[in-house]
Amino acid sequence: MTETRPDTPSDMPVAVNKSRLRLALESDVFYSFRRSPVAVVSALVVLLLLLSALLAPWIAPSNPFDPASLNLMNGFTPPGAPNAFTGDTFLMGTDDQGRDVFSTILYGMRISLFVGVSAVAFAMVLGITLGLISGYVGGWLETIIMRIADVQLTFPSILVAMLIFGVAKGVTPVEYRDQMAIWVLILAIGLSDWVQFARVVRGATLVEKNKEYVAAARLIGRRPGAIMLRHILPNVLSPVLVIATISLALAIIAEATLSFLGVGAPPTQPSLGTLIRIGQGFLFSGEWWILFFPACTLLALALSVNLLGDWLRDALNPRLR
Repeated sequence: MTETRPDTPSDMPVAVNKSRLRLALESDVFYSFRRSPVAVVSALVVLLLLLSALLAPWIAPSNPFDPASLNLMNGFTPPGAPNAFTGDTFLMGTDDQGRDVFSTILYGMRISLFVGVSAVAFAMVLGITLGLISGYVGGWLETIIMRIADVQLTFPSILVAMLIFGVAKGVTPVEYRDQMAIWVLILAIGLSDWVQFARVVRGATLVEKNKEYVAAARLIGRRPGAIMLRHILPNVLSPVLVIATISLALAIIAEATLSFLGVGAPPTQPSLGTLIRIGQGFLFSGEWWILFFPACTLLALALSVNLLGDWLRDALNPRLR
């Protein structure tokens, strides 16, 4: 006769993880994802580009930011054709400095994705914090925050980012400008994009704070900060995730726009926008590949993230389930 032993505590986390995974696979969101070919293809494109950027040091044939690895004789080599002087062949050709365009795209994507993700994270934290405070506390503090948001909405975000970037770069010492350019760019894009997070979170907080679970938390003596973070915040995250996904595509485009205008990433660390600006100067002289491949990469990245955001918005909408 075999003795049946109860599950040991060490087995419990495995069971919990399996149940959570099963719930995730059986959820409406995952079902909607499987039934949407656009979402699946967009996710695969984003995953491919993200992995390519993360693994750039191992995938790229050369480091385009290392001057010692450059050969000016390889300049303006067409894609797939051997160079007339060195005989070297490059998948996407080379630019005017002899840099492999494929390698510059991989390394440029790292900067564009880093700036985009960091700027959205900064805008999300700032917007959620101000939205929770204005919606829960109310009063004159809400009035000040929302009036600042209304004033900022009257200006295009790219102009606000350029203004913040110019002011921040002006107060930065000259010897540190190139080193701080990426962080200043993140600050500029983040400060120009916090308003939509704050407005959405404030509206959701105004609804949630009048519900019974918030009143129960007040009765048991919870502090306002704990109520906002542990009770209200989890219930307002769904629209925030949708806005963050769409904002990521807009932040990547904003970084490319600023870099294209010459006020973004430094030339020593070119992003996709900087590569497009460099390639635009050689478009009409016949070296089309210097502009074409970085522009296609930026288009594929921004479009895929945007399509994922559109799908996520519909998937999290209870009226469309």
